Amino acid sequence: MTPILSNNYYINFNEDAYKKLNKYILDFKPSIIFILVDENTNENCLPILLQNLETSISFEIIEIEAGEKYKNLDTCTGVWNALTELGADRKSLLINLGGGVITDLGGFVASTFKRGIAFINIPTTLLSMVDASVGGKTGIDLGVLKNQIGLFSDPEMVVIDSQYLKTVTQRELRSGLAEIIKYGITYDIEVWNKSIDVKDLNINSLISLIYRSIEIKNEVVTKDPKEVGIRKVLNFGHTLGHAIESYFLKSESKENLTHGEAIAIGMVTEAYISEKLFSFPSKEVENIKKSILDIFGKVNIEALDYQAIIELLIHDKKNVAGQVNFVLLTNFEEFKLDCKVETPLIIEALNYYNS
Repeated sequence: MTPILSNNYYINFNEDAYKKLNKYILDFKPSIIFILVDENTNENCLPILLQNLETSISFEIIEIEAGEKYKNLDTCTGVWNALTELGADRKSLLINLGGGVITDLGGFVASTFKRGIAFINIPTTLLSMVDASVGGKTGIDLGVLKNQIGLFSDPEMVVIDSQYLKTVTQRELRSGLAEIIKYGITYDIEVWNKSIDVKDLNINSLISLIYRSIEIKNEVVTKDPKEVGIRKVLNFGHTLGHAIESYFLKSESKENLTHGEAIAIGMVTEAYISEKLFSFPSKEVENIKKSILDIFGKVNIEALDYQAIIELLIHDKKNVAGQVNFVLLTNFEEFKLDCKVETPLIIEALNYYNS
């Protein structure tokens, strides 16, 4: 696969990616290499990386606990302390090997340690391959509020190796598929048609969708690196989706949702709002709802949950002057940014999802 050039770095694929990684290390000559993993990627993904890593430079493994609830400042402090104790300096290299939590948090840690050390992202989940590892966003959550603390900072490169997808569950693959569906609805209807037609979530069926999704995201973020304009389209489904994800994360009575499961609900509800405000075709709203429920199943959101979810919307990082901003649609591939939505219509949309 042809490497994709982003703002200041390349996204490289499969065997060729490791050649580029090894050449970078040879040329950069880091003082020491650190590899950030969680307990899952330490066991399942690190062996794949090490058998492809060709260097005599010493390296250290730093392991954190797996899961969104550890994407916080306490975990960062632990990693900063580990880097310090293991002798990291400004010529060190941090390789982030894992899903979106690892690439987001690892990029943030690297960008702030000694005012910035080099880092490389090696995403190991479908979600992080098509979304989190590309675009220069780094950050952590503040309590249950998603990605409240962070900065834009580019990696030296991104390594995409589809073999890592063999190490993740079908649920995690579906989570990543939600972001691919988002690209299809907002930017490329061919991706939408192919993604909802994926009957078997395996590597071969996903490879072309991964590549095209990265192409789309890269095209958007290179036009708008700091999200002042068109990059906001990548937030379709995320305004309500993030609030729902945060609510389920903090609830003691509900099972946590994956990011993709929450975004899938967000896409159904925001498509419905699009129909009401901008005449997005009602038959396509029904199509989106049916297709997403076929893939992700139905999540039980009770009417008693609505007010808490709406209150979490107020903390969304895309808001300006306390006003909640949505990305909405007039049709497939046709979108409107910074849309204001009244609370009664949000409740109506949640009822639509539940109906």
